[in-house]
Amino acid sequence: MSLKDKLPEFVDPSVNADKHGFRAREAWRVFEIMSEFVEATERLQEIQPAVSIFGSARTPRDHAYYKLTEEIARLLSDAGFSVISGGGPGIMEAANKGAYYGKSPSVGLNIQLPHEQSGNPYQDISQSFRHFFARKVMFVKHASAYVVMPGGFGTLDELSEALTLIQTGKTRKIPVILVGREFWTGLMQWIGTTLVDEKMISPGDMDLIKMIDEPRAIVEAIFDFYETRGFEMSAAEREMQFSL
Repeated sequence: MSLKDKLPEFVDPSVNADKHGFRAREAWRVFEIMSEFVEATERLQEIQPAVSIFGSARTPRDHAYYKLTEEIARLLSDAGFSVISGGGPGIMEAANKGAYYGKSPSVGLNIQLPHEQSGNPYQDISQSFRHFFARKVMFVKHASAYVVMPGGFGTLDELSEALTLIQTGKTRKIPVILVGREFWTGLMQWIGTTLVDEKMISPGDMDLIKMIDEPRAIVEAIFDFYETRGFEMSAAEREMQFSL
């Protein structure tokens, strides 16, 4: 097969025209992304302190993980934390529901997907995103802690993103709490042996993660972390957030 057969734009001007149209759309897409950041930043700036809760969209309402998430979120909300979730079904709904019936705002950062995601009705503040990366920045930017329930690829992605940002100093150190010891133990053992033994991470990086299953202990662990420094970010930490 010749190069011209592989690259039809050499012989078909319409292909090049389509490419130019696509590039123009890509350029305008930058403004769309900017608008997502601006709108979300303005709407979410008053919700601190907040805790982001991650977990599976596929968890049914009668599952123990759903009920546990709802309890954790309610305790956090009553303790004065806004609760941020992905705004969808499953664990996200449980997090929003618990906070919705608590004393502090329930926040949903909804993502537009071709399937699976639909907004749950338990949101005091609902913000919609087309782009995953803009949404993930908002999870990080406004969270004083992460509570990570059992979940799939999306949950693992959000957990890994949070740990990477903390490890590399791109965001401040905050509590990262895994809930569901039986679910997470295998991963934690692999991280503690394979990643540490192969020197892919430092042994001290294991201290970035805690496993806690008891809801009240989760709330206490977050308060203990901030007891001597308070929830307000320092000037250096605020500057750090600009480099997310």
